[in-house]
Amino acid sequence: MHHCFRVFAAAAALSCLVTGPVRAASLDALAVDVKNESEPVLCAEKDNVALSFTNKEVRSFRLEAAHPAYLSPGLRNNFEPDWTACDMTGDPVFAPPSQPKKVTLYEDPAIWVIGYTFPTFWRPATASVRIGEHVDNSIHMLQLWIRREDGAEEVLVLYPQDGYWRPRPMTPDTMRNTAYGSSFLVGPVDYDGRPLVKIKEVVFEPATRAFTLNFERGGNAVVRLMNADTNKLTLDVTFDKGISDSPFAMLRSMYITEFNNDVARIALRENGAKGWLENNIMAFDKATATDVWAGRLVPSRHNTSSPDLVFNSFSGEAKAKPPKNEAPVHPTGAPAATPAAPAEPTP
Repeated sequence: MHHCFRVFAAAAALSCLVTGPVRAASLDALAVDVKNESEPVLCAEKDNVALSFTNKEVRSFRLEAAHPAYLSPGLRNNFEPDWTACDMTGDPVFAPPSQPKKVTLYEDPAIWVIGYTFPTFWRPATASVRIGEHVDNSIHMLQLWIRREDGAEEVLVLYPQDGYWRPRPMTPDTMRNTAYGSSFLVGPVDYDGRPLVKIKEVVFEPATRAFTLNFERGGNAVVRLMNADTNKLTLDVTFDKGISDSPFAMLRSMYITEFNNDVARIALRENGAKGWLENNIMAFDKATATDVWAGRLVPSRHNTSSPDLVFNSFSGEAKAKPPKNEAPVHPTGAPAATPAAPAEPTP
């Protein structure tokens, strides 16, 4: 999926502060095989980074997108594409099944779902999109917007025809907007010139903010929006069964240099390790890990404000386990009480 299809949100201010990067520690999670399938390129608008996740026992996991640690007021926030050394003439192109269009597929006081049909796309439109009684067989891109008192903000994008997703936390009040960046795939990963997931049907349930993906291979996955604020966006993914003959997920992004990328670094907590493994994204080879962070520690001139991504809480159960850094839940379902502060010393 080329970055030229990226759609940016016109985000207004919020009153919350960014509290820093995601902290991940799913200490009792399953370990998954993480393999680097990236290749060096010169074109910044081609996704050359590919991290695959494989374990046939995985039935659920959590994905978090968080603003980079360096995000701050006054940051030079570059959105411009870089077409240097790019030759797209060999890419497949398919005409849409209908004329290009933009259509509101669902709207209520809290959320807003918009569908787009582009003039061309790299794959034919075979996946259908269903929301309630409405079915559309021509959608190339879905946008999920969350309404606020002062408007709405786009937080999640799905391309049904190749299975690519892009997440984005809500914009902090110190900035006008932030960029999309890295993508991810959910489901049995196929390869047709580039990695993709072949989806037969996407069903969106507004009440639970959940996307059900019915795959061409058979089986399904549910991607549910758990939270979206100015700190992070959280998605829980569940499969009806484990995926044994291919990766069950993949991170896709771009890296040219340390100063021109959408992702530059990776950190993993390997199974049983006492510390984290850290490396440049292109130098990393493979590992078996319970937690994976991919992002940037210094600003890039390409999509400067795009978020870091974390994959964790891999589980053999059909319900994602929250990371250990989250507050425990009381057996009644209520949040656990905040620990009492230590007593003041007696004078």
